[in-house]
Amino acid sequence: MKKIIVVLVIAALAGGGYYFFGRKDETTVRVALGTLERDRVTLAATAPELIVSQPVAEGSEVEVGTLLVQLDTTLQQTSLRKIEADIAQQQANLEKLNNGVRTEEITAAAARVDTARSQLLESERDYERTRSIVDRKLAAQATLETAETRRDGNMSRLRDTEAQLALLRAGSRNEDIAQAEAQLVATRALLAAEQQRLNNLSITATVAGRLDSLPWNVGERVATGSQLAVLLAGGAPYARVYIPETSRAAISTGTSLTVHVDGVAEAITGTVRWISSEPAFTPYYALNSSERSRLVYMAEVQLPASATDLPAGLPAQVDLP
Repeated sequence: MKKIIVVLVIAALAGGGYYFFGRKDETTVRVALGTLERDRVTLAATAPELIVSQPVAEGSEVEVGTLLVQLDTTLQQTSLRKIEADIAQQQANLEKLNNGVRTEEITAAAARVDTARSQLLESERDYERTRSIVDRKLAAQATLETAETRRDGNMSRLRDTEAQLALLRAGSRNEDIAQAEAQLVATRALLAAEQQRLNNLSITATVAGRLDSLPWNVGERVATGSQLAVLLAGGAPYARVYIPETSRAAISTGTSLTVHVDGVAEAITGTVRWISSEPAFTPYYALNSSERSRLVYMAEVQLPASATDLPAGLPAQVDLP
């Protein structure tokens, strides 16, 4: 008598995955069902600006560095010019501090000292003459006080000009030079940051692949963080499947598995590149209530380079150990 064939199908559609159990002539056949996928790379806006161009059409193959979306750079370029002007000013100031004062400035300061000294001598002589006159009762006391105030003022002016001359001869302080150098370094760092912000307004491909979508149109203003372009990475796709709990222990990263793709006659050997450590429950629409609690683990099986031309979205099944 022929043996009874028992087939049990469990639709474990946790995110699109399935797995199948069958037994025929006492041989267990188990496969995990899913689809081919490619890594999606989302490029977002770094500033709230207008889209001024989208030079690449959706569906085009792109290389790393290809310009996909250009945002308006007017405001950012203005900011850069302001910082560049600040750097020029700070460089000139630092150069002045390092070079010190010119000989002509010291000569002029020395002349001011001589002038102040002459004025002081004259005011001292005037003070002595006035005091002699006041002592002889030929002038009022207020006249002497006025002469004394003029003398004291010229004395203070002489001390001030002498201090300015000494300062010029001493040259720039090391602390002032260090402060100017630090300020210049900080402004240059700010320039680099602003230059990077300018570069970020040009949205370029970060991986080689296909431009899947451009959610916005030229002329629209986007907010910071808005999705501007979606890329599907090039190279071979991977099969995203869900592994049942009963097979989880036999599969780990690096395990080789056989993959069958609809429309491809020959089986393909893939390698598990990732498998979740956290299980997921099958959804409510499993075939019977006793199987709804079965756990499954999402896995990604990387196909070899020979499968590079296979498109994403094709149904695939993976033979389970």
